Amino acid sequence: MKQLLLDIKPASPATLDNFIVGRNAEALASLSAAAQHRTQSQFIYLWGASGSGKSHLLTACQAQNFTVVDDVHLLDNVAQIALFNQYNQLKENNGRLLTAGLHAPTQMGLRDDLATRLAWGLVYQLEPLNDAEKSLALKNHAIERGIRLPNEVVDYCLRYLRRDLSTLMATLDALDEWSLTTKKPVTVPMLRHLLQLNLEI
Repeated sequence: MKQLLLDIKPASPATLDNFIVGRNAEALASLSAAAQHRTQSQFIYLWGASGSGKSHLLTACQAQNFTVVDDVHLLDNVAQIALFNQYNQLKENNGRLLTAGLHAPTQMGLRDDLATRLAWGLVYQLEPLNDAEKSLALKNHAIERGIRLPNEVVDYCLRYLRRDLSTLMATLDALDEWSLTTKKPVTVPMLRHLLQLNLEI
């Protein structure tokens, strides 16, 4: 039995256009403006809990020729000095730097000079999607793929699966594949069966 759940297909490349905005419209607008050189802001710092979308945005902006540095809170002293120097070099050369961490720049125990530099730019806290926003994202994804997705399937996913959006989307894609393979509609029993198959592989 081939593995159908998770990683069934390559994930769509992360872009600013396919980022699920939720309550992060201001951050996305600033990143879009910077990507299109419609702003003088060279430096943007994103912070928030795991699963709030930081990695998606950093990957999307790296494709837009930003310099990106993730997990700033994990940098040791040598790496912090290197980032400080990189910041100054990019400032001189009108480069763009997008950084991210778990907390605001001044709340992570970073070197004072680096924390100050990161706080000088635009700083945004990313808010994770709530259940209503995740539900909407799943339903929109289903519409794009032409899947008839019952509400009870969405509710089951949000209640029993890992709650990060990438897992939820991968599960939905796997359900679509299984539905096409079996020529049956997507239902909660189908989802349970698919999850069981995946556990047995």
